[in-house]
Amino acid sequence: MASSVSAAAKASAAFAHKKELAAAAPSPAQHRAGSGRRSKSCRVRAVASPARAPRAPASTGSVKTAMTMTEKIMARASERAGLEPGENVWVDVDVLMTHDVCGPGTIGIFKKEFGEDAKVWDREKVVIIPDHYIFTSDERANRNVDILRDFCMEQNIKYFYDIKDLSNFKANPDYKGVCHVALAQEGHCRPGEVLLGTDSHTCNAGAFGQFATGIGNTDAGFVLGTGKALLKVPPTIRFVLDGEMPPYLLAKDLILQIIGEISVSGATYKSMEFVGSTVESLNMEERMTLCNMVIEAGGKNGVVPADETTFKYLEGKTSVDYEPVYSDAQARFFSDYRFDVSKLEPVVAKPHSPDNRALARECKDVKIDRVYIGSCTGGKTEDFLAAAKVFLASGKKVKVPTFLVPATQKVWMDVYSLPVPGSGGKTCSQIFEEAGCDTPASPSCGACLGGPRDTYARMNEPMVCVSTTNRNFPGRMGHKEGQIYLASPYTAAASALTGYVTDPRDFLM
Repeated sequence: MASSVSAAAKASAAFAHKKELAAAAPSPAQHRAGSGRRSKSCRVRAVASPARAPRAPASTGSVKTAMTMTEKIMARASERAGLEPGENVWVDVDVLMTHDVCGPGTIGIFKKEFGEDAKVWDREKVVIIPDHYIFTSDERANRNVDILRDFCMEQNIKYFYDIKDLSNFKANPDYKGVCHVALAQEGHCRPGEVLLGTDSHTCNAGAFGQFATGIGNTDAGFVLGTGKALLKVPPTIRFVLDGEMPPYLLAKDLILQIIGEISVSGATYKSMEFVGSTVESLNMEERMTLCNMVIEAGGKNGVVPADETTFKYLEGKTSVDYEPVYSDAQARFFSDYRFDVSKLEPVVAKPHSPDNRALARECKDVKIDRVYIGSCTGGKTEDFLAAAKVFLASGKKVKVPTFLVPATQKVWMDVYSLPVPGSGGKTCSQIFEEAGCDTPASPSCGACLGGPRDTYARMNEPMVCVSTTNRNFPGRMGHKEGQIYLASPYTAAASALTGYVTDPRDFLM
């Protein structure tokens, strides 16, 4: 990485770091816009909690503790007036999500601990989404989906997005695709709530101003039975991103820049709060990209303050009342990072770690074998529109196999129906076909995490791939000797056109 030190240092010049700074106060319009008060429901009030002696009121009267967004959400969910980092609290869970990889194990633990005939705490707060190992002939992978189906029928789970006909995903109207994108599209993500899931990228939902994090099967099994989880309150790192977003950058560049700055352990068990004029200008899908990869920095959760962009996205998606919260002006942050986004350049994460950051232009001599555009991080509608923009600007054909895996059925439909701005009415699918890309595949997690050998676009040989996914560890997309360069859809598309890791400015400027 010695060759990239000087250039990376220039990118770091846009970044400043200060300890223990107070948050800027949100505007009054942010606090109440589009929000309704969440109705109270019948909940479990105690879980093996020891009795406490009555506590006399403070002689100085009521004292309000300044809190960050994450602290406020957890305080409300635990019915506490205030919380501080490091405290362990029982929180009421608003939504629990699981999928075909972790669902069977979670169900097994639930039945073992609560009984074969036990019922889940709330059938309308459990969301089960098959998405990982779907389009495969692997019998054990198929069995996992069968286990989910049997459980959902037994429990009368309201939100089970089933798939039965693997030969044609469109024949399954309930099937959605990648859980994190489906959660957002189906209205399960709401400001101020607690969403837990048996997947590390559950933090994706923090884009909606809620506390969202991944948990293990054991914790999830307990939540199934009680609706509660024991969580430690994380300290918060604030990331202030200001400046006009250059037309060649995407949110993927921003989060790779941040992870490269603080390392894959730089936010271990911390909340990462994203604020600033740049963040406010991002659409919801780009905000999801930011929050999605906080786990790659070790973060407990990522969060973006809810605003009019959030409320507009949620219109028509949920009938549940929600109440957003915001960090207090006097809230204490573990640390504070500031970026002038206008000075940043397109970046990639070189093998084999998400923090192995380099400028895309520094890797122009790296020959690649394929490009993969998909996943919860880089397979959303906006990601495909971005890739199409590069192909359209070039007017050329790709030089390496280019695989396209829409995250959900809705994204797949958008790829085939939405016109790309400036294309004269052409859709993404038409532009991809003209560029020589593979036909967009059935929506799923695909090859992002390897999967069974017959998974579409899996790397079964040692190859070099530029990917819009989130991890590039050895074996992540299949072959353990494969090399994965994490990049934005812009950079991925540009690289497909040249056969080398390519700065998208070569086509967009």
